[in-house]
Amino acid sequence: MTLTKLSTVPRMAAALLLLCAAGLPQARAETFPSRPIRILVPYAPGGGVDFVARTVAQHLTGALGQSVIVENKPGGATNIATEAVARADADGYTLLAASRANAVNATLYKSLHFDIQKDFVPITVMAQIPNLLVVTPSLPAKTVPELIALAKSEPGKLTFASAGLAGSTHLAGELFNSMAGTNILHVPYRGGAPAVVDLMSGQVNMYFATMPSVINFVNSGKVRALAVTSAQRSVAAPQYPTLDELGLKGYSEVSWIGLMAPKGTPPEVVKKLNTTIVKILHDPKVKAQLLAQGAETVANSPEEFATFLNQDIANTAKLIEAAHIALQ
Repeated sequence: MTLTKLSTVPRMAAALLLLCAAGLPQARAETFPSRPIRILVPYAPGGGVDFVARTVAQHLTGALGQSVIVENKPGGATNIATEAVARADADGYTLLAASRANAVNATLYKSLHFDIQKDFVPITVMAQIPNLLVVTPSLPAKTVPELIALAKSEPGKLTFASAGLAGSTHLAGELFNSMAGTNILHVPYRGGAPAVVDLMSGQVNMYFATMPSVINFVNSGKVRALAVTSAQRSVAAPQYPTLDELGLKGYSEVSWIGLMAPKGTPPEVVKKLNTTIVKILHDPKVKAQLLAQGAETVANSPEEFATFLNQDIANTAKLIEAAHIALQ
């Protein structure tokens, strides 16, 4: 072999390496996922967000052929887990189980180390859980109009419980006050369980409870349900009217659970996750599994999720300002 022929060998090898390298990004996208995926849940196990995330993760594991692991990382009013995902590699392997709390915190906290609108890519809203307006059985009001009339006749006397400051159970009550023109006093609790206990005993008059936390007590007659807080009747409990139907036009306050990825996650990875999860959520068995806990499937597109999130943050900011809600 001549010197000329020998010198062409390294050049040919280099060209071949360049061609292979050019195809690497596409190959990586096509093989996603090639290792386990983590979903960070900003709450302790057992709540609505955890339940929805685990249900989807279980089915996602089978659909993708890789383990999808739910990791509970509570604390900081969801901000610890959210910041951890914001700082994670933007490769689709670390995801956030986002919720209504993220929309609230965007206004409530003035110095977060992340921006839920700018530092994340929406994948899909997986489900929503409407709240249920329940009252203590001893309250004379049997309907929402009667409740409003009673509250107006005795301003500042009636009370509504919440599971904590600025959560959905609190904001639902503030929105009710604003739209009904009432002055029902807010009584915050450290979680939903003690709020329900005091409601049943008559220590507080009403509670905009998450449906899974009170539906058994409603069925047993220990508390009385008057309405749901969603814009449409709940699929899980269609017998209860919406507050919109009962005169508070436009009233809507629901808890939602979505999936988000760090900013910069490849579009093809987001698309694959969205397509796969939406298909899972449309499965009748999965719908029934979620509905058993009061969670109604949503399964929208990343663009629809982004629009929804922006509007939810804007609406929440107005409500927090109007109700003078601030961290203490």
